[in-house]
Formats: sequence, C-alpha cells, structure tokens
Amino acid sequence: MGMLIKGKLVDDWLEKEVEDGDFKRMESTFRHWVTADGRPGPTGEGDFKAEPDRYHLYVSNACPWAHRTVIFRKLKNLENLIGLSIVEANMLDQGWTFSDQGCYVDHLHRFRFMHEIYTKAEKDFTGQITVPVLWDKKRNTIVNNESSEIIRMLNSAFNEFTDVQTDYYPEALQQQIDKINRPIYNNINNGVYRCGFATTQTAYEKAFDRLFSELDNTETILSKQRYLVGDQITEADWRLFTTLIRFDAVYVGHFKCNRQRISDYPNLSNFVRELYQIPGIAETVDLDYIKQHYYYSHTSVNPTQLIPKGPALNFELPHDRVEKFT
Repeated sequence: MGMLIKGKLVDDWLEKEVEDGDFKRMESTFRHWVTADGRPGPTGEGDFKAEPDRYHLYVSNACPWAHRTVIFRKLKNLENLIGLSIVEANMLDQGWTFSDQGCYVDHLHRFRFMHEIYTKAEKDFTGQITVPVLWDKKRNTIVNNESSEIIRMLNSAFNEFTDVQTDYYPEALQQQIDKINRPIYNNINNGVYRCGFATTQTAYEKAFDRLFSELDNTETILSKQRYLVGDQITEADWRLFTTLIRFDAVYVGHFKCNRQRISDYPNLSNFVRELYQIPGIAETVDLDYIKQHYYYSHTSVNPTQLIPKGPALNFELPHDRVEKFT
C-alpha cells in the first residue's frame, strides 16, 4: 500500500493504522464524483462529466476493493470507455508498483509506482496510497479513490454510452442495500483485515468473533432468499463477493480466519459460485496473483514470504441457487 507524508514516502503505513492492537482503516481522500451531467455528486466538487475515454482506472487484481470496480466496469460494458492499468502482484518498499513492460504497466503516465499517481494529482499529498483510483485525463487529477463510490458512478453515470442499463443500486432498494452493506463491510469485508493485521490477542479474537457471527448471519439470509436483499442481484452482493472469493485461498490461513471455510457454508459457497459463473466475472478473478500478493507482500504477517500451493478450489462446480429459489 504505502503512505505519503507531504509528498514523501514513508514505510510504516501499517503502524499508523493500528491502535491498541486493532486495525483501523483510514478514510479515502479523494471524493469527487463523475456524474452524467457534470454536476457535483454527494461529495466533492463538480465538473467531472461522464464522457468516453476521459477516465482511467488503476487497480490491483489482489485488492477486494479494487476488484469491485473491475467487476462493475465489466458488468456495465464500460471497457471501451474507461481505461485500465493493473499494478504488479508484489507490493514492497515503494508500495504498489508497475512493470516496465508487459501486462502490469501504467498505460497512462508510464510511472513505476502508484505513489507517483498521487503526487501528480497533489504534490504535497498526505495519506495512504491505495487502489482503486479513478483518474481524470481531462483535468489531470484523481477523481476518487473510494471503491464504494466508484462502483456507484460506474453503475449509472455512463448509462448514455452503454447498452447495459442494469441498475445495481435501484432507488426502491437503496435503504435495504445501505442497511446490509454496513455490517458486511465492518465485520466481513474489513473484518478479515482486522483479524489479519491485529497485533494483540484481544483485538484479534474480537474481530474473529464478529467476522464469523456476520458470516453465520449472512448464511441464514441466503438460506431464505437468493440474494442479500431479495430476488434481485445488487451492489451488496458484489461487495460481499470480492471478500468471499478470496476467503478460502487467503484469509483462512494468512489472516487466521480459520473457524471454517466458505466452502463449509452451503448457501454462501453456492452463492459465490453463482456470481463467479456470471459471464465475464471469472475473467476478473486471478487467484494465483491474489495469493502471490498477500503471502509475499505482507511481510509483517508472513515474514518467510512462502506462498502455499493450495487450496484446490473450483468455482465452476454447479450451484443450486436457481433451482432453490424458483
């Protein structure tokens, strides 16, 4: 990840996010919105109008937050409208890194490090160097680096330019989506990190208990309905999916989230397979890259940097979600 203080890179970013042994994620910094007409969104200033080939997305294939945005870019058929650059799997002293050539280059600026993107937008930037980042080529700055907001922009702002009009945040369901997003974010999406980056037994066990209590609750919800807010797939499902798809491969072992696997939950495991098998989604999942990043880059958690060969996972196996709820 990495962190900048007044434009200078520091190497103790994780220490700054741990308080009394508990991992506390910092807030995202850039909060402008791309809107269909360029008017201001819920936060930030305006003049970020949705236009073809104006915006560029920076992501890591390992990061579940960035994965959300890649999924929405895919689902909404925005790949020809919004560019994409992917950082390398390994994240070490300089934070997120680009290659000189090949798949993991900065297609826009040809920078080597993600922190250069941040200082190009703001010379004296202070904060975490995170992905995803949505960049505006017209104003030459970062629009937003908060994944939950970027996916809502991708969901609707570019509808004029795509033939996919599916709404993953429909007005009639927004209150339900917001309500279920909160505990899933706090206890599952961020909960696995609070387990993995905890530095005291008490903080770890508290996060562990909250994580599996919420997974148990979500399993119950999905035993009664096909998706998190009913019979329609929404952003809430995709926000959960990006954590669940990594869980058995990484979080069980690396982050000590080992009470049970997602594959041990009948409804959660079938739910994951259904979403994975939606056309185009499998292309966004790279488990080898994901394992390489977590086990090799998090040296405070895994100082030997050994990468496990397993587990054997097959998300192409049949699921029961259609027959169960029709």
